This record gives sequence, structure tokens and C-alpha cells, in this order.
Amino acid sequence: MKLLRYGPAGSEKPGLLDKDGIIRDLSGVVGDIAGAALSDEGLKTLAALDPASLPKVAGNPRLGPCVSGTGKFIGIGLNFADHAAETNMPLPSEPIFFMKATSCIVGPNDDVMKPRDSTKMDWEVELGFVIGKKASYVSEAEALDYVAGFCLVNDVSEREFQVGRPGGQWDKGKGCDTFGPVGPWLVTKDEIGDTNQLAMWLEVNGKRYQDGNSNTMVFKPAFLVAYLSRFFTLHPGDIVTTGTPPGVGMGQKPNPVFLNVGDVMQLGIQGLGEQRQTVVKS
Repeated sequence: MKLLRYGPAGSEKPGLLDKDGIIRDLSGVVGDIAGAALSDEGLKTLAALDPASLPKVAGNPRLGPCVSGTGKFIGIGLNFADHAAETNMPLPSEPIFFMKATSCIVGPNDDVMKPRDSTKMDWEVELGFVIGKKASYVSEAEALDYVAGFCLVNDVSEREFQVGRPGGQWDKGKGCDTFGPVGPWLVTKDEIGDTNQLAMWLEVNGKRYQDGNSNTMVFKPAFLVAYLSRFFTLHPGDIVTTGTPPGVGMGQKPNPVFLNVGDVMQLGIQGLGEQRQTVVKS
């Protein structure tokens, strides 16, 4: 299934995308794509529905973040071997993780704001996954049982805030308002297939900067679920975004390239859809 949320920001309704690309309204079945709807039982209930029996959604509504009720938005740093190489940083011996503020989460095609005093705003196409049930100290072998599905994430970053300021807090440059476009869909595991072989790309103003594949990911989703669950309990709706392939702005040679007001980012992952954002003034 491809689950989604549509409508005005803050008033989204749950839906799914049928095989013909038509949005079907799920609001008569579940309150939201959140909580119990993400559990094994909840997903089985939705999978058993005949999409043709659900109301069609007219027009071309705004798509919101594909999941609601996110308590934690966790990013994994330097998790692609070829991206680590472009930053001239060694591969970590165990995952580097940071928190993106949940207040940064927006829809896949919403505007992204350039923060005040921003000088090094950057892009990162990433494979995200959403937790479906409570996970604490889970084994790697059973870890994917706790994942409801996968989604596309743009881990927008401000590099000067992230690494150029005192304090060593990556979070400073990761959780600015609108820095977390998520969606368009939450794709369930049965539909996405092998998440270790997904093409990933991102363009700015029509120029292809990132053109990678999830097969260069160092720590895979199952390992990440098990690893993170050692440090805190993961809950339904939590999002983990797993790192980016090479081609980010700060890695451009001979000179880095950063985002400015008016720039347009377009990005996608095989099987997970596409996003489009315009950079606007905050």
C-alpha cells in the first residue's frame, strides 16, 4: 500500500493511492495515518480494503507528511560510504545519530524556508522509515517487524549552524522550521521490496547533483532499529532517516554550492515517489 495524508496543513485526512494513481479517502476507516493504524493489525485491516470501495478524492489536493503523531525524528549521519568520502570524513564504527525537531516536518511539496542568517543551506535526499509498534531492545533479526513502511525524506540542513558554530550540536542545523519534508507516501514493506537497492536522486534548478543508490548505505534499516532501540524506546510514528548519497552542496568541487531563495529542489527514490520544494524567505 501507499498511504498518505492530504488537505490543508494541520487538517490533513488519511488516504491511500490506488493502482491507478487516484487518492482514496480513508477517513471513514481510520482517524489518521498514525498510532494503531501503523500496527500489524492496523495495516492488515487497511490492506484488506478494496480501494475501489473508498471515496475518490477530487482535484489535486496538497499532500501533507505521510505520517502523523511523530514523537521522534531521528537522522543518521555519514551513513553512505561514498558520501563520507566526499566529506573527507572516516566511516563511523557505529551509527552517528541526531534529532531533527518534529516541528520541522512538512509535506513533500511545501515551501522550505531559508532561516535568518543562513549562509550554507544544503540538501540531502534520504530513505526514511516509520516505526509501527513499540520497540525496545529488539534484535536485528526481528527489527523490521517493527517498521510500518518506508518514505522519502529531504534532510534539509544548514551547515554553518550544524558544524560552524560552537557547541558541536548537529541539531542546530537540522531542525529549522520546514527542514523535514516527508512523503509523498508511506510505502508498506510488502510493496517496496529490497530497500538495499533503491536509486536515489536530487536536482536543484534542474541540475542533477545527487544520483546514488541505497546499496552504499553502511548501517542498514534493520541494524538501525536494533541499535537505536538500545538507547530509547521507539514508538509508532517515529521517523528514522538513514543518510544520503554523495552530491550534497557542501561537497561540490571546486566550490561548495548552497541554497538561496527562489531555488527549487526536486528529488525522488525508486518506488517511494518524488518531492518538489521552493526555497522561500523565512
